[in-house]
Amino acid sequence: MGVSVDTALVDALLKSAPHPAKAERSAEPAAPVQVRRGSKSVSDWAGEARAAAKSATTLDALADAIRAFEGSPLKAACEQAVVYDGVPVASLMVIGEGPGAEEDRHGRPFVGKAGQLLDRMLAAIGRSRNENTFITNVNYWRPQGDRVPEADELAVCRPFVDRMIELVQPKLIIAAGGVPAASLLASKDGIMKLRGNEYAYSTPDGFRAPVFPILHPAYLLRRPQDKSRAWRDLMLIEKRLAELS
Repeated sequence: MGVSVDTALVDALLKSAPHPAKAERSAEPAAPVQVRRGSKSVSDWAGEARAAAKSATTLDALADAIRAFEGSPLKAACEQAVVYDGVPVASLMVIGEGPGAEEDRHGRPFVGKAGQLLDRMLAAIGRSRNENTFITNVNYWRPQGDRVPEADELAVCRPFVDRMIELVQPKLIIAAGGVPAASLLASKDGIMKLRGNEYAYSTPDGFRAPVFPILHPAYLLRRPQDKSRAWRDLMLIEKRLAELS
């Protein structure tokens, strides 16, 4: 059976900002920050991240390990690491791309305009970061100019991402946007092809959970005409969560 779309509710849910073209990303191009990391390679730093992540037995310990980690070339230009927000033990986990200016300032993921829209989207399926949802990213430090994080920047964070999933043990994971979807699923497909489908995901230690890619809220602020797609994806997620619980 197809998913019916309540257009009035969609309009209320995904009401765009007064100037939706001015989304979370800066329009100013910026070169990647080049930070000297001695003689260590990306593989070396990823190995250190794996060791630090594996030794963390609680979310607090993992957050401390992430904040202390020196392997990201982005860290020196940021105010702080943006690790997670929400309820530590939650059936739903949302994983975004990484922090922007507001997130870097406040130290919490999804707190800008896109985060406010995400909160409304979650509320439409009975979810809240204050009650039953955990929110994090695949990258913990803001890229200069809010550009897309590069492969090596994601690679050194990945052991922490996997360990965070193992500690939270969500029943379902939302990948909010093309970057986290492609990173988690090791896919070269774009978000328009990935969204609307369920994918199997497992960590190196064997924890498994379904992943549902969705359009990033910042994208919906720029292109509100795609809000019906986002609504259909939320309905699929709500149905799957009910089945899993």
